[in-house]
Amino acid sequence: MPELPEVEAVCRKLRRDALGALIVRTRMLRKRDRRLEARTRGRRIVDVRRRAKNVLIHLDGGWAVRAHLRMTGNLYVVEDVRLRRETVRAYFELEGGAGLVFDDPRTLGVLELFREEELTAILDSLGPEPLDGEFTVERFRETAKASRRPAKIFLLDQTKVAGLGNIYAAEALHRARIHPGRAMNRIGEGRLARLHLAIVDVLENAVESACYAYTGPGSYNSEENFPVAVYGRDGQPCPVCDRRVRRIVQGGRSTYYCPGCQRY
Repeated sequence: MPELPEVEAVCRKLRRDALGALIVRTRMLRKRDRRLEARTRGRRIVDVRRRAKNVLIHLDGGWAVRAHLRMTGNLYVVEDVRLRRETVRAYFELEGGAGLVFDDPRTLGVLELFREEELTAILDSLGPEPLDGEFTVERFRETAKASRRPAKIFLLDQTKVAGLGNIYAAEALHRARIHPGRAMNRIGEGRLARLHLAIVDVLENAVESACYAYTGPGSYNSEENFPVAVYGRDGQPCPVCDRRVRRIVQGGRSTYYCPGCQRY
C-alpha cells in the first residue's frame, strides 16, 4: 500500500503535471458518481496537497477531490487520455487532450468530491503531519505517555501520527532501537525523543527516494535508494548487529524487528 512518501511523490508529480489545468470532462468508469462528474467539469486544478495518505485535488469554486489510493491505486497524467490503461477506473480529461487518470487494478481506491469546508472537517480528526512543524517532540511525548498501546500499533494510528504506515513504522522503531511490542507509556523520554527523530529521518529519506523513482504500487524501481533494515527481511541478518530479523503479527499485520537491536 502506498504510504506517506509514495503519496507525497504522487502529489508532487501531479502539481508538476496538472496544476492550473482545466477539466473539460470527468468520467467515473467503475462506479458512476454523476455529482462528481458534473461538479468537476469546467473547473481548474488550483492545488494538489497531501494529508496523511490522502491526495487532495483542490479545484476553483471551493470544491476538492479526495483520493485514497489503498492497495494498488495511483494518480498520474497521460499525454492522451484516449490511450489510458484498461485498469483506469476514473479520469479527468484536461484541456488539450491530456488526462489525469485514477489507475486502480484491484478497484479498492476511493475517489470522492467535497466542498472545501466539508473536507476540512473530515480531516481534522487526523494527527499531526510528521514532516510539518506541528509534529514536535513535546507533542509526541505527551501523546505517547497517554497510551498503553504497543509501539508499532500506536504508530499506525492515524490520529496519533498522520501518514505513517507499516513499512516506515517498522524502520523508525529499528532506528530508535525500540521493540515494537513495548507499551508507549513505558518508553522513557529520551527514547521517545530518539523515536521522534527516527520517524522524521526515515520519512524524509523515503520521500526523497520516492520522489526520484516511485512509479506505482508494486513496481520496484532499481533507482529507489531507501534501504530497509528490517521490513520484509525475515530471517536475514540485521545490517547493524547481524542478528536474524524476526517477523511477528500485530493487529493482523506483519511486524519486522531485530531481537538484538530492539530488545523488549
